[in-house]
Formats: sequence, structure tokens, C-alpha cells
Amino acid sequence: MRAQNGRTRSESVSRKRPSTETHRIQERKRSMGSGAAPTSKSLPSYGGVANPIGAEGELQRTISWTGAFWVASGVPALVLFSVGGIAGNTGKLAFLIWTLSMVMGFVQSFTYAEIAGLFPNKSGGASVYGAAAWVRYSKLIAPLSVWCNWFAWTPVLSLGCSIAASYILNALFPPVDAASPAVAQWLALHGAELQMSDADKTAAAIAALSTGIRTWTLFQTTLGPVSLSLNAAFFIGAALMLAVFAVQHRGILGTANFQKYVGLLVIIPMFIVGVVPLLIHGINWQNFSPLVPLAAPNAAAPGEWNVAGWTLVLGGMFIAAWSTYGFETAICYTREFRDPARDTFKAIFYSGLLCLVLFTLVPFTFQSMLGVEGMIAPSIADGSGVAAALARMVGGGPIVESALVMLMILALILSIMTAMAGSSRTLYQGSVDGWLPRFLSHVNEHGAPTRAMWTDLLFNLAILAIACADATSFFFILAVSNCGYIIFNFLNLNSVWIHRIDSAHVPRPYRAPTLVLVIGGVLSFVNVIFMGAGAKVWNPVALWAGLATAAFIIPVFCYRHYVQDGGRFPAEMFEDLHVGTEGAMARRKAGALPYLTLVAGVAVLLLANWFFQL
Repeated sequence: MRAQNGRTRSESVSRKRPSTETHRIQERKRSMGSGAAPTSKSLPSYGGVANPIGAEGELQRTISWTGAFWVASGVPALVLFSVGGIAGNTGKLAFLIWTLSMVMGFVQSFTYAEIAGLFPNKSGGASVYGAAAWVRYSKLIAPLSVWCNWFAWTPVLSLGCSIAASYILNALFPPVDAASPAVAQWLALHGAELQMSDADKTAAAIAALSTGIRTWTLFQTTLGPVSLSLNAAFFIGAALMLAVFAVQHRGILGTANFQKYVGLLVIIPMFIVGVVPLLIHGINWQNFSPLVPLAAPNAAAPGEWNVAGWTLVLGGMFIAAWSTYGFETAICYTREFRDPARDTFKAIFYSGLLCLVLFTLVPFTFQSMLGVEGMIAPSIADGSGVAAALARMVGGGPIVESALVMLMILALILSIMTAMAGSSRTLYQGSVDGWLPRFLSHVNEHGAPTRAMWTDLLFNLAILAIACADATSFFFILAVSNCGYIIFNFLNLNSVWIHRIDSAHVPRPYRAPTLVLVIGGVLSFVNVIFMGAGAKVWNPVALWAGLATAAFIIPVFCYRHYVQDGGRFPAEMFEDLHVGTEGAMARRKAGALPYLTLVAGVAVLLLANWFFQL
């Protein structure tokens, strides 16, 4: 049902309503028939939007599915974050970990495509659409879904900036290692004067030859399990983060246009790097056999398929999910699609195909060329040496390596832009729906949620100081954020059957096959096993830190809902739920099944954490 200008009825009415909640509800009752659940005839049309430009102060319908595809094109670059770390824990199984994880993510995406189609006027992605199912059964579960998705995605900004900063530092001030000719020359001149072991002499040479900027820090300290440092990498990363903010300030259309060209500069070379080494050198099959776990993390010695071995493998599956599932961000922009019914499914499907190719090809080529020994090297684990490794893989010299360094920096910037665009819209929609603080619902004249973007920026400046400190702190952040991502995936993979029970009358532009949804429900529990068993692989307290971070939303939501809003949700949220009024929302057709699902999820988590040990 459309207004004359092509806007949905809810959009047109919302600008004419009185400011009080009572008047909003009364007017909605008159338009929908005294609060009865709307029929399919009273729902907004899912066709094309005649006037794609939203009103001032709203997100604007300015992109098609291709725009969302280019915004999500930064996801494949996430492989650079943990390709070394996963190899360090899974050894020759690493390529298989990436492949299985990517296939799981692709299957799960069909669930997200269906629930996204139910909400053509919502932004913020799958967590928001899934939260709309859970809010009927618990006011606390809905904001938990949104919050967990946000704190899973937003660290991409800080982690990506820390790696990009290390590339820039390496280019301007090349690191000195034991194999450098300068070290041998220094030892020849000064080694005889030193009364110490050869290893200490080498360390002294490296310290003497290293540029001071690489070790300089304005401030550093330790906070529990992590370190914090305001070093050179921090300030370079902060500058990159501000540059990304400036681009996204122009709105989603400008962001998509910018990322289209950067994406082409990154995706094509990533594909070439994944294929050319295999064509030149062939496949080194000895680097893929035997398919057994490592005996211990970051040691190339093969282990066995025992409890410790399975724990390392599940740890690899746990951290890979943070990257391979990430293309679901393509449906964060439903409210900004010109034609949500057509664009939503295409955006996530084609983004998934792109990731399916690159997340399987690039790790396979890395493993074929470098082997386990090469992939567990510190420079590969922290990401700073990936470009040099790529140059050796394609047979290039210093010029090729410099070009690849630039491409890697662009790839990381692309992933950072993807994360800021998606995570800021999650904050925005969570605020509009009454789950997060009110100030986050503001957008600028370009339709960009700038206050949410500023929140992203300030939060990630703090996280950046931790990520730039050392590799241990880097992977701690990654593991904690992924705990939130697994919680979000569990809730959303189970939200689809709740929507089918409670909102069976609502038309679905895309309806996923029931078998695929059943598989997605099973995979939701498999993901919980990954978290319960695998988080401890990256840090002994990562799981509990992740759960504590997830619980932080409870006081935030309670303040917004019970103090600011008087225990009532904004009127617009009920329209998006297709129920008309808050009273109609109380109809819970699924009965006790959602609660039993939550209890089962907690039980699986605790059992997996107890059984799997290193």
C-alpha cells in the first residue's frame, strides 16, 4: 500500500502524527482497523519505490543490490586478519577449515535473505530482523542480538587499521631481522667487543639498527589479559579511521561508488594472487598431507585426532566464522534499497558467491606455497608480512612487492569501510527500534547515521590502542568479538522459524527452502560448539570476556526502555512487526519452543567448554 509520492504508508503517516505515543497508537488503530493484525492487503508493497529519495532526516533509498555488493566487497579481505593465526592452530587442516566455514556461511545466508525481506523499511542487517522475532518472547533477547552483532563487526575498524598501519610502517621504516645483511655487517664491526652469547649479540644488533619510531610509544600499560600502547601504529591507524569516516559521511550512495573502484582494485588482484602461483608452481600436495591437527599451537609438528586436536580444530572453525560469515552485511542496507524485494536476495547471494571463491582459493594457495612452517611465521600471523609473501608467490621483485603492499592497504581500507557502514546502521536501527540510546538515531543531510558512526569511531580508537600493542592482544579482541558474532548467529538462525510461526500471514519476497532452514537451525548449535570449545584456544578467558561484553547491553537497554521510554517501544517498531499494537505483540504462537531453544543453546555451550580441552 503506497502513498501518492511512492512512499510507504508508514513513512507518510509517521511525519504527520502527533508527537505523543497515545496519538500515534490511536491513528494507527484507525488506519489498520482497531489494532487488528494487518492482512496482506494492509501491508506495505514490496515492489519498486517510485521516489527513491527518503525524507530529510531519514536513510535514503539510493542504491540497488550492486551498491550493497560493492559495500560488502571488503569482506574477502578479512581473510588477511587470521590466515596465519588459523594455520598456527590447525596446521595442514587450515585450507579445509576455511572451506567448510565458508560453505556453512553460504548455507546460513539463505535464512538471512528470507527474514530481511520481511522488513523493507529497516536498516541494520540480520540482527535487527532476527530481533523482531525474539522481542515477542523476551525484551532482553532482542537487544542482545543487535548488540552482539555490533560488537562483533565494529572491531574490524581497529583490527584492520592496526594491520594497515603496520604495512605503512614497514614501507617507511623497514624492519630489521637476523637475516638482514646490515645485521651481519654490524656484528662484523662490533661483535668482538660484546661479551655475550651469539643470540644476544644478534638481538643487540637488531636493536641498534632498528629505527626508533618502530619502538616509540607515547604511553603503554597492561589491562588484565591485554596490553595497551599509544605507539606509531596507533596514530597511523587513527588517521586511516578518520579518512574512512570522511568518505562515509557522504551517505551510502557515495560510499558504494567509492568502494566499487577500490573493490575492483582489490578483488581482481586477490583472485590473480590466488590463481597465478598455482599455474606457475603447481600444487605442493605435501603441504596438505597428512590431514591431522597440530600437536601444539604454533608448532609445525603433526598431532593426533584426540580431544586436544579436536579442540584446536574447533578453535580454527570458531575464528574463521568471524570472517567467512561476514558477507551477511550485504543486507544491512534494506532501508536504502530502491527495490527491497528484488535487491535484498541478490545482494547477499552474489556477495556470498564472491566470498565462496576467495575464501577457499586464497587460503589454499597460501598453504600450497608457504606450507605450515611459512604460514605460522610471526609476520604472517600478525598480517604485516602477507604482501611480501604474496610477492614471492607470484615471482615478483621489490616493485611488485611495493605494489602488493599498496593493494593490501586498499584491501584493509575496503574491509574497514564495510564494517563502519554496516555496524553504524546496526546502531542506528537499534536506536530507532528502542533498544539502544536515542542519540544514535540521528542522520545527516546525506542520509548517513553520523552519530552512530562517531560512536563506532570513538569505541574503536580505544580498541586500536589494544590491537596495536601485540599479537596476543590482537587475537584476544578478535576472539571476544567473535563470541558476540556466534551469539548473534544462533539467535538469528533460529528466528526464521519463529517468524514463520508468528508472522505466517506476511508476504515474503524470498522464501527459503524449508530443508535449508532446518540445516541452518542445526548449524546454529554447531556454531555454539565452536564457541564453547574454541574460544579458549585464542585466550583462556576469551569466552567469559565475550559473555560479559554481551551482558553489558542489559543495563543500557533497561535505561533506554524503562527510564527514557517508560517501558514502551516506539510506535514504528510495532508496524515493522506487522502486529499494529503492543497488545497484539503479546500473541506468542510458538509457545515454549523459543525458550527451550535458548536453554538448549546454553547447555551445548557449557558442555562443549567442559569437554574440549587443550
